[in-house]
Amino acid sequence: MGTGGSLAPETSDEQLMLAFQAGDARAFEALVRKHRAPVFNFILRFVGQRARAEDVLQETWLKVVRSAREYEPKARFTTWLYTIARNLCVDSTRKESYRQATSLEAPAAGTDGDEGRPLGEGLPDSGASPERGAHNARLRPLLERALAGLPEEQREVFVLREYSGIPFKEIAEVTGVSENTVKSRMRYALEGLRRRLGELGVDGDLSEDGRTVAG
Repeated sequence: MGTGGSLAPETSDEQLMLAFQAGDARAFEALVRKHRAPVFNFILRFVGQRARAEDVLQETWLKVVRSAREYEPKARFTTWLYTIARNLCVDSTRKESYRQATSLEAPAAGTDGDEGRPLGEGLPDSGASPERGAHNARLRPLLERALAGLPEEQREVFVLREYSGIPFKEIAEVTGVSENTVKSRMRYALEGLRRRLGELGVDGDLSEDGRTVAG
């Protein structure tokens, strides 16, 4: 099965998942290549520890494989994928809280050595000057610290929106709350980031849609 022909570059996630469901392993490999980095970024910033994030990432893709037969293209593939990842993050966090009551010593998400795009790159720069680019590069570690300090429900909305590009409607489905609640959490996240950047001595500003970093 799944040995003939080739996958078109424009093949949608949903078509790829249905192809994998039908036995085409290359379709699964294409999905992993496309979504591994953004899903890892989300997981890392949810659980806060690289080793645990890598474990949860592996569990996420195993769950995708095991649940392939149950998949139906009623919703976007990304909604289904991030729901799986989020549920596994929640389970991992609960287990860790039992094993280690004081988890505050966990390394902050997004420190040096992180995989994927740093926070500054998650906020697109519209034709910034070289000076502005250098400024943003200096801001990135501070932005990551500020992000790690947000409440979990605000951080996950921000990461899903800015790192993974998930629409608010999909985020609502992933997190199980209303779209208005998601937008409210995004606003609180932006306010929290502004405040924490100020506490770190950075004159940082985020636009209301989270798309611009200025300083």
